[in-house]
Amino acid sequence: MDFSGGLGPLLFSYVLINGILITLQTKEEVLLDMKATGGELGWLTWSVDQGGREGWEVVQKTLNGSQFYTYSVCNVGKLDQDNWLRTTFIQRRPSASRVFVELQFIVRDCNSFGEASMTCKETFNLFASESDADVGTTFRKGQFQKVATIAPDEITGKNELRINTETRVVENLSRKGFYLAFQDIGACIALLSVRVYYKTCPATVKSLASFSETVAGGENQALREVSGVCVENAVSEELPRNHCTMDGEWVVLVGQCQCKPGHEEIKDACQECQAGFFKASSSSDMCEPCPANTQRLESGALVCPCMDGFYLAPSDPPTGPCSAPPSAPRDLVATTTQLSAGKLLLSWNTPEETGGRSDVTYNVECRRCEGTVCQPCGEKIHYEPASTGLTDTKVTVSELDAHLNYTFTVEAHSGVSQFVSQGTQRIIRPPSTSALTTSLHYTDPPKITAMQLVERTHTSMSLSWAVTHRPQVATRPIRYQLTYRKKDDNLDVTTYTVLILEKDTVQINELAPGTAYLFRVQALGGDGGPGGFSMEKQFETLSEASLAGNTAIIFGAAVGGAAMLFIVFVVLFLRKRRKNSHTRQGAEDTYFSSSEQLKPLKTYVDPHTYEDPNIAVLKFATEIHPSHITKQKVIGAGEFGEVYRGILKVPGRKEATVAIKTLKPGYSEKQRQDFLSEASIMGQFSHQNIIRLEGVVTKFKHAMIVTEYMENGALDKYLRDHDGEFSSFQLVGMLRGIAAGMKYLSDMSYVHRDLAARNILVNNTLESKVSDFGLSRVLEDDPEGTYTTSGGKIPIRWTAPEAIAYRKFTSASDVWSFGIVMWEVMAFGERPYWDMSNHEVMKAINEAFRLPAPMDCPSAVYQLMLQCWLQERAKRPRFGDIVSLLDKLLRSPESLKTIADFDPRISIRLPSTSGSDGSPFRSVSEWLESIKMSQYSENFTCAGIITMDQVLQMKNEDIKNIGVRLPGHLKRIAYSILGLKDQTSTLSVFAV
Repeated sequence: MDFSGGLGPLLFSYVLINGILITLQTKEEVLLDMKATGGELGWLTWSVDQGGREGWEVVQKTLNGSQFYTYSVCNVGKLDQDNWLRTTFIQRRPSASRVFVELQFIVRDCNSFGEASMTCKETFNLFASESDADVGTTFRKGQFQKVATIAPDEITGKNELRINTETRVVENLSRKGFYLAFQDIGACIALLSVRVYYKTCPATVKSLASFSETVAGGENQALREVSGVCVENAVSEELPRNHCTMDGEWVVLVGQCQCKPGHEEIKDACQECQAGFFKASSSSDMCEPCPANTQRLESGALVCPCMDGFYLAPSDPPTGPCSAPPSAPRDLVATTTQLSAGKLLLSWNTPEETGGRSDVTYNVECRRCEGTVCQPCGEKIHYEPASTGLTDTKVTVSELDAHLNYTFTVEAHSGVSQFVSQGTQRIIRPPSTSALTTSLHYTDPPKITAMQLVERTHTSMSLSWAVTHRPQVATRPIRYQLTYRKKDDNLDVTTYTVLILEKDTVQINELAPGTAYLFRVQALGGDGGPGGFSMEKQFETLSEASLAGNTAIIFGAAVGGAAMLFIVFVVLFLRKRRKNSHTRQGAEDTYFSSSEQLKPLKTYVDPHTYEDPNIAVLKFATEIHPSHITKQKVIGAGEFGEVYRGILKVPGRKEATVAIKTLKPGYSEKQRQDFLSEASIMGQFSHQNIIRLEGVVTKFKHAMIVTEYMENGALDKYLRDHDGEFSSFQLVGMLRGIAAGMKYLSDMSYVHRDLAARNILVNNTLESKVSDFGLSRVLEDDPEGTYTTSGGKIPIRWTAPEAIAYRKFTSASDVWSFGIVMWEVMAFGERPYWDMSNHEVMKAINEAFRLPAPMDCPSAVYQLMLQCWLQERAKRPRFGDIVSLLDKLLRSPESLKTIADFDPRISIRLPSTSGSDGSPFRSVSEWLESIKMSQYSENFTCAGIITMDQVLQMKNEDIKNIGVRLPGHLKRIAYSILGLKDQTSTLSVFAV
């Protein structure tokens, strides 16, 4: 059957209209481009029987004066087709161990061939073979290893042309070159274009470090580390390192270069500071204007020297402004207070000129004069608080002698006073002084000479006393301080009473009858200051016969007071006990509370409703200073940038390990707002099964989101790595935690929209927490309200049918997604719907197909999955119901012993990986590949099991003996063999 005759005109028309089909992308180095060759390709064709069968054929067309070649094959009416097309030798760059093969092809619909459709296929296979040299036309089929089975997304009918584009990866290349081969097993195919390329991270300059072009690594080296070189006039303590990803992108820059002194960063280069600016050290800072009172030099200045008359103090930063010494203090005055004690208060005003400094201090110097002779006051004089280094503009001077003249000098100092010079002296006393001369005259302070009792009763006393002398000329009258107390041996509870009196007599009332008191008096006199205390004297009040009656009254009052205190104590005790009864209910009691008590205290607020998204971030998230965050290791990459493990150390809080999401450089403002909106969402949640937001960094150049660190990472990968290691009880416990977190979100009128095992994180105690709120949206006030998106990607395999069809999301659609998560968990992270395309998944769901029960899945758990997948969303359980049911299962572990029926024929193979629809597998390796157990191919080969007939004879013990030890893998292989035994040649592998 001639392919070119049926599709040639259509194919040529398509090429003529669209021109070259492949557009070279950036960061790609092409090794082979079938379309761009422009001449005879020289590819080798080979068939099982070269004598009588037609294999691949080259078709030549002319486009814009250039030759255009395609390969086609269309032997659909003949049995047992095995046609090969091999490329020429493709030389490999030594570091390119991972290449991409991009194919453009057309596949005819088998239904268009009538009777020939019985032997027609709609797929072909891609193979690869490595070699250190070109083997020419020598072709050995056994040297090729299968890369993938290529299936079209679009099938071409009789009158329409549908071109498919598929890209596959060839990994772990190590030899000098390789061949690609295409195997046809009975399809009608036109191969329009083959392009082989590898990805590179282009040469770039980041953080003033130059990185050369680097070939992207493979799966065994996902991040290829590259050392950089600092640009001209830049230095670094250690060479910066960048990392090239498999996708040809630079990520995770470690270290940086910094511009040398006198240079600043401008457009990825270090340029000299312009005139009037300086930079003193190697740093990422920009040049700064020369500070005040400095000289402005030419470009490239490291420092700006001080102008004449201005200086830098030893404690000043070398890049700070220069300053001058202060002028003299002003308006120095002395105030004589309490002259009798020899005290003087000196005060002054600050200098008129401080020289631009704030560290001005003052020293006070005292000299006393007798006649014409003056000398330093000496150590006898006392200064309060001190005589040097004063920061306040006053000081108290005491212990002065009477009838002497004193001269006080106050000096103003600052950090640069030491640099003022006169003549040849470098350090002298600066001329910043203010002097004051004052004369003091005082007499001896008055003293108390006698104290006597004038009159007394049982509750009062009258006293008087005398003084030695009074000042002849006094500006202030003498006052007296009277102190008295009861005479009591227990001095620890003694109470003193102090009275300030204007006269030398006093009457004291309200004293205790028949009680002795001790009194003493001090003169606070005139201008001479306070005198000494008198000797302590004892006097006693009178006792009365009626005192006994008074005592009875006092006793009664005391009894009444005690009774009142007892009543108050009882009332307080009862109130405290009632308060405790209200607060005693803990978190464990919430399951026994009424539904009204369990209503959420708040409703989620969509940050997108804020006119300024930054306000939402500030409202719902805590700002963290970057200095409190230490990045340690890259643990992943998100939509906006890398994800690090790190340490959060906030003053006053315990150091914690955290996950740090970063926003990669070059972001737009919308990307920044979208990035931080997730923090605005997470900041509103507080639940043990919701990932906890520690805070955000928004006020600095590099925005970050900081969350708690989950040691075991994403749930799907964690389960795949521990396939078969957990019991059903443990898996249901994980599901219960996820359901509790989703109930909390649902109660807050919140829809997640992207609930999947990949978005569940697991910590080191196997506690599961819901994360990744990038696709989430809020519900309206109506509990049945929906959110309609305006577009965007939808995770088809996890999304409810009404959400796919109408883009309407509710908590009920989250329940559907939770059912898929349940299946993922019970299947130890297996991909839902296996290798089915999204189109096949949607078609199957609409035709009422539901995922079968995973191996060893409890029947009760699978029944809950089916309830979550009900077509009518109103009939699906709510998350509160799901939590209650899972709690019942966990409280009754025996309910998990009944296992749901498992049909291995449904999940062991898919149309895209089987040899042909409904036929047995042609090889052991192909069968193992279909059940994702290719790692055991060598085990089967070493054991001599090389045919599918031998596989069908194996028992569980045989599987163990060849080296399959993991329980999950052992079950998968055993169930697959069981399914193959029940399979007939006409059995559909995947029947909906």
